[in-house]
Order: sequence, then structure tokens, then C-alpha cells
Amino acid sequence: MGSFSIWHWLVVLLVVILIFGTKKLRNMGSDLGGAMKGFKEGMRSDTEVSTDDTTKQVEQSNKTIEGEVKDKSHTNA
Repeated sequence: MGSFSIWHWLVVLLVVILIFGTKKLRNMGSDLGGAMKGFKEGMRSDTEVSTDDTTKQVEQSNKTIEGEVKDKSHTNA
């Protein structure tokens, strides 16, 4: 009941090819590859967006806001 030998995997591969056919397997492989590529691009663009947001926040925190402070006297009622 241990691991399968190479012959077992070859028989499984042959059965899968007979059931689905090579054209359908090729299409499924290209669809899977396209999905993985899209996922990687999505992850990369999310990282770039968050890095850009962090850079904007740092640039905004370095700005000096000038103004005039007026003293208000507080009265206790």
C-alpha cells in the first residue's frame, strides 16, 4: 500500500489522455498558466500600489503647515 511506482503513474497518465484527449489537456494547461500569470500580475500591482501610497504618506508628513495660534481664555461657569 506504499507509494506508487512509475508504471502506476504512466497508466494513470494514459487513462487521463484517453479520457480527455491531448487537445483538451493542452487547453486546460494554457488556461491554468494564464490564470497563474494573471494572479502574479495582480499581486505585483497590489504591492506597487501599496508602496506608492506609503511614499505619498511620507511625503505628506514632511509638509509644514503654517498658521497663527490665537489664545482663547477659558471661563469656568
